Amino acid sequence: MGRWLIVLGLILLVTGLLWPWLSRLGLGRLPGDIVIERGNFRFYFPLTSSIVISLLLSLLFWLFRR
Repeated sequence: MGRWLIVLGLILLVTGLLWPWLSRLGLGRLPGDIVIERGNFRFYFPLTSSIVISLLLSLLFWLFRR
């Protein structure tokens, strides 16, 4: 369990450091992401981005298990 927490922490660290470059890929602005703007209210739900991230993480964890 401790090993997985360290790996997860390293992944989060690398993602945080690479975020300026990762944001240029369009993640968070994909078709299917829900944005509702009304006056001074903005609701954002990254549905498609969440699915893509989930698939990538599932693939990554599947590869680690092998």
